[in-house]
Amino acid sequence: MALPETPASFHQDVAALFRDHFSRISRYLQRLSGDPELAADITQDTFVRLQRRGALPDAPGAWLISVALNLFRNEASTRTRRRRLLELRPVSNALEGFPGAEGEIKSHEARRRVRRALDRLPERDRHLLLLQAEGYTYREIATALRLNEASIGVLLARARRSFRGLYGGSTDAP
Repeated sequence: MALPETPASFHQDVAALFRDHFSRISRYLQRLSGDPELAADITQDTFVRLQRRGALPDAPGAWLISVALNLFRNEASTRTRRRRLLELRPVSNALEGFPGAEGEIKSHEARRRVRRALDRLPERDRHLLLLQAEGYTYREIATALRLNEASIGVLLARARRSFRGLYGGSTDAP
């Protein structure tokens, strides 16, 4: 499929947006999914869609994260099936006997507790926290999640409180 012909300035603008937003969107999706390859693929697809669009949206940052989130949602059923089918071997067994393994094990355990707490949050709270962690503005978060911008602060405070409760009460039970 051929891309529409567009002015050179559009391509320069897309390149600048790519430099400014690719890592941020990819990190958000990686934190959301736990899958770096999926995050990179969806982020790349997001920029392909912008290029095919042929014109910049009014709010490019909000448009990019909204498209990325929609693409991620489209992959959610596949991701859920993969999680059920695949079980990761515990890192503690793989690292036993290696120098510095104790620190690696503790670091892995902390990441696992964070992931477990995030997975137990309602979807909206998880998205709110991860988007804020990536530095998105209240306006961009509201646009991406289709929420009222004025309610983002309150929703974030509630999401943080829920996360702290789940993280503090985290156990090994799924």
